[in-house]
Parts: sequence; C-alpha cells; structure tokens
Amino acid sequence: MKLLFYILDAKNHPVAIRDAMQWAQWFENSDNQRNVDYTQVTSQIIVSTVFLGLDHRYFGAGPPLLFETMVFGAALDGMIYRYSSWDDAQSGHDTIVRRVRESIGQKVTR
Repeated sequence: MKLLFYILDAKNHPVAIRDAMQWAQWFENSDNQRNVDYTQVTSQIIVSTVFLGLDHRYFGAGPPLLFETMVFGAALDGMIYRYSSWDDAQSGHDTIVRRVRESIGQKVTR
C-alpha cells in the first residue's frame, strides 16, 4: 500500500491523495491555509495549531490524525495534541490555550 498524503479542500476538509508531487506543491503554496490557530499567550508562551498533511496515528485504529496543537514555553512546554478534523483542532486549540492560561494564573474568559 502506498503512503497517503493529505491536503485541505476549500472548506478545510482533509482530502487523501497519493501523488507526492501534488502534495508537495500544495504544501509549498498553502502556508496560510495550513494554520488553524496561533495564540501568543505571553512573550514567552505560544500555542500553535497546524494541519500536518500526513497521518500521525502511529498505533491503533481510528481516523487519521492530521492536525496538531503544540505548546511552546511554560510548564506545558512541548505538549502535543492531535486531531482528525479542522473543527476538532480549533476546539482543541481553544481548550489548550485555556489550560495554559490557567497554569500561569492568567485570567481566563469563557
């Protein structure tokens, strides 16, 4: 079985493709489309959520994990969370930003 690559359609839904060149060209020209969200919590803490384009589900069954939230800085530095859809990634990003803010005692608005 050949490796599947993923790109996003106009509605940010992942689409599986097999052509590595098509995938590479899409990635080269889609910087803004791949960024789900980016939050600068403080000058030292960032939460970033992006579309990965490759399935990061290495073990077990389930839908492909194609989106990733990562924390840079503070007590949660290096924490990674992965998702299967844009909507889940956006929701996950918001949840992680709240957790980071709470962990540093920053006021959280709900």
